[in-house]
Amino acid sequence: MTPMRDQEPGRPADAERRLSTKEAAELLGVKPETVYAYVSRGQLSSRRAPGGRGSTFDADEVQALARRNRRGGGTDPAAGGELSVRTRITLIDGDRYYFRGIDAVELAERHTYEEVAEWLWTGTLRPGVTFAAPETSVAVARRAVDALPEHAGPADRLRVAVIAAATADPLRFDLAEEAVLGTARTLLPTLVAALPTVRRDHVDDGPLAHRLWARLSGWPADEAGLRALDLALGLLADHDLAASTLAVRVAASARAHAYAAVSAGLGVIEGPLHGAAGGLAHKMLLEVLDQGSAAPVVAGELRAGRRVPGLGHRLYSGEDPRARALFAALEEIPRAAPALAAARDVAATAARHAPLHPNVDLALAVLTASSGMPATAGETIFAVARTAGWIAHALEEYAERPLRMRPRGHYTGPRPPRPLPE
Repeated sequence: MTPMRDQEPGRPADAERRLSTKEAAELLGVKPETVYAYVSRGQLSSRRAPGGRGSTFDADEVQALARRNRRGGGTDPAAGGELSVRTRITLIDGDRYYFRGIDAVELAERHTYEEVAEWLWTGTLRPGVTFAAPETSVAVARRAVDALPEHAGPADRLRVAVIAAATADPLRFDLAEEAVLGTARTLLPTLVAALPTVRRDHVDDGPLAHRLWARLSGWPADEAGLRALDLALGLLADHDLAASTLAVRVAASARAHAYAAVSAGLGVIEGPLHGAAGGLAHKMLLEVLDQGSAAPVVAGELRAGRRVPGLGHRLYSGEDPRARALFAALEEIPRAAPALAAARDVAATAARHAPLHPNVDLALAVLTASSGMPATAGETIFAVARTAGWIAHALEEYAERPLRMRPRGHYTGPRPPRPLPE
């Protein structure tokens, strides 16, 4: 029987029905924490209960979600009945995640982004590895990116750079593992080199994080800042089958070459629920710093019916391990202290509404806001970082049966045959 609150005195019978967190959890067959995970990813909306104790949920909305989960065929309710794809790359287990069985946070803390990328691609660590881009590829990509209008966003620039680099590579259709690895090792530095530089004293060699800094910030690079940026790249290199990664695997399943597969991933990350989330959190932190308190900023987000950026993650009921690691690195940077305090204020203020932990987008926003970078920098960092994971998944998919990523549609339209419309 559907759990439901008794009708309140004087309330119309057809008024909106509200469930408590406990009632919603019982109806969905999940823990109360999972109910808030649904809220954090936009599958449920919540409202503060009268008296400020807990949250309430629309009964019809909860029932609809329960029906969708049941149609998922008995999969984990917290996963929303999603497609399952076998992979040996990333495991998310509890509040930790692993790259090929190695704790991903420890790997990123002890190794450079390039070393993390090599581990994802080959399962072998190559200490001191750096990537170099062919001059021809960089020249073609730079010309293409320079031709874009000034308002072009990071995903626009990177997509154009990928397409341009592909045209300069006549061997791009070779899907043998070594050929794809060769593409991977040149594509990453090509993407970074194609971005407009902010500083004149930029470098085009050395660790990728050093090259990327000059394209994101006009401030001089210091060791702590570069380390935080490199750590962010390593932490974000992969995260199981996120929406963009699934798009990459679909492209690779159809045997699209590596450039085209990466382009498919870049086409997905522009949404506010994926790669662009860090930019929303960046703008929120600047507003908190400007107003001196998170309360009015968080209130404005909730009043507008929006999620508070940088809080909650569908795969972690507790703290996002990527956020924890990046926050720890940022605490070693004195100039990051104001943005860190603003982030803590946001988390504490929002906790009165729903018990959601900061995610990596909020930590990334602290990095960009405290390093003289624009709000779009988070999206650039995310896209460059995730390119390593995308290529790892493309490599894995090339070894699978072609076109296996072809789900069958569940038709719900009118039954045929129907007469032609007049």
